[in-house]
Amino acid sequence: MQIRRKIKFILHRRHAGQTTGLGIRMRVTMRAQSPIDFPTGITIDESDWDESKGYAIASCLHASSTNATIDEWRSIMNDVFARFELIEKRMPTSDEIKDAFNTAIGRKTETPVIKDAPTDFYKVFDKFIADVGVQNNWTSATTTKFKTLKKQFKKVHPKMTFAELDDAALVKMMKYFSDSGMRNTTIAKQLSFIRWFIRWSHHHGYYTGMIHETFHPKFKGSDNASKEIIYLTLSELQHMETFKFRPDEIALEHVRDVFVFCCYTGLRYSDAAKLRRSDIKSGCIHVVTQKTTDSLVIELNSHARAILDKYEPFHFPGDLALPVISNQKMNEHLKTIGQLCEFDDVIRIVYYIGNVRHEDELPKWELLTTHCARRTFVVTALQLGIAADVIMKWTGHATYKSMKPYIAIVDELKARSMEKFDTI
Repeated sequence: MQIRRKIKFILHRRHAGQTTGLGIRMRVTMRAQSPIDFPTGITIDESDWDESKGYAIASCLHASSTNATIDEWRSIMNDVFARFELIEKRMPTSDEIKDAFNTAIGRKTETPVIKDAPTDFYKVFDKFIADVGVQNNWTSATTTKFKTLKKQFKKVHPKMTFAELDDAALVKMMKYFSDSGMRNTTIAKQLSFIRWFIRWSHHHGYYTGMIHETFHPKFKGSDNASKEIIYLTLSELQHMETFKFRPDEIALEHVRDVFVFCCYTGLRYSDAAKLRRSDIKSGCIHVVTQKTTDSLVIELNSHARAILDKYEPFHFPGDLALPVISNQKMNEHLKTIGQLCEFDDVIRIVYYIGNVRHEDELPKWELLTTHCARRTFVVTALQLGIAADVIMKWTGHATYKSMKPYIAIVDELKARSMEKFDTI
């Protein structure tokens, strides 16, 4: 996940016309949220400040130490965001950013004290699910996921209190997840959800400890470095696109068309599922993504346009543009389609459970999911020579870091192609 933000350093004036002794503040802005200001405690004269760069000018008496602090604060703030991007994998609130940064620099954060606040750990967990679910517009599946997590926590710690919440309690949860056969990547995600609840509890005055900031265990293989990216090659995509289904396989044909549409537009399943005809204007898709709430404009190529034209005569509920079924059912049908298309190349999947490395070798068709379409779009676009920054405007990826795995795939494909000259 990538969090769109802007970090800049500005001067704070206590009154209009003030030009000396101005406080330097770090201003952090996240999309759709009010800016957050962090006073650095450093003052400077306006004449010693480069507003365009957000630094003290070189001739300033204390330029070196001032600019070093600015660089350090920017780095710490980026580390805070990286934790939410890579570990929590979610959009933080402004208060969570404040708390995390202030903790990182050793600045005390005032935790609100709620009068008559409930102290029962699991009642607070219920309140977290209810309040945050409404605030973040959770789907029923997300709500169910957190309710299940609460049940798992209660199974391991039937009488947990906030006073008893410590490293040992969370290590015990890790062992429970591991003994259940969860992969390390899944355990890391489950712990990030638990930390979210604890951080929320801390901010709302139910919990006064800091374990949500200090407990960050390492898991082998949880950094996704060894994660295999499943996508269709250009020839596989073309084969699927032109595959002829029997008349009694109309459901498979619909799934194929939606999947191929996503391969040619980069849309996630969640966005294709709610795509309305009214979202298509002047040859472009206008969509606010469900996952990241990014506003995207995606130009239609001939392949995507042909699929939309195919379903133009049909009427779907809610003026939907495509015959989209549930994600679960679509994933099941995709595996059947993959078998029919004979996508039998063996893919090696590497994962860890605890410290034990596991390898599974599976045919590609068995690994097909709706998200493979988005990956196929990115890899295909890079192979066609389309610039990464252009692709990112279509997909909503915020940083080049998220594109690196795809670029590595294309570089490897290029190297393999060059090897063909050795056979001449």
